[in-house]
Amino acid sequence: MIKIVCVGKVKDKNLAALISEYAEKINHYHKLEIVEVKDEAIKDNEQAVLDKEAESVLSKIRDDEYVILLDLHGKSIDSIGLANKLDRLFISNPRITFVIGGSLGLSDKLRKRANEKLKLSDLTFLHQMTRLIILEQIYRCFKILNNETYHK
Repeated sequence: MIKIVCVGKVKDKNLAALISEYAEKINHYHKLEIVEVKDEAIKDNEQAVLDKEAESVLSKIRDDEYVILLDLHGKSIDSIGLANKLDRLFISNPRITFVIGGSLGLSDKLRKRANEKLKLSDLTFLHQMTRLIILEQIYRCFKILNNETYHK
């Protein structure tokens, strides 16, 4: 199973529709679960907010899950590399979880739990858009692994 744990909800209906579309496409290949946790109100103590969001995310992750944290400080990879990585990971890890942090970023608690950190781009995206981007890339991975053409 692939799981995506996200801080916050997608508020834009058009973006939500695209996310749903890619989730359906992925489900033709592999079971997918998207889990949302509450994004905390930003107060004076940003670290406390980060820690509280991290605890919420960690409560949704089992010990046997391979966790890939989407992080600006992670390793860059291209689509073919990600497809090959997922193919290898599925052999020994039936549960792969991607984590998308909130608007303040990621707590060290999440970084410590992650098996690895992945950077989607040098650009910074809204965390809601990151959800669409990783779903599109996961779908692209399945197309690559199944030697299927991808629409251009």
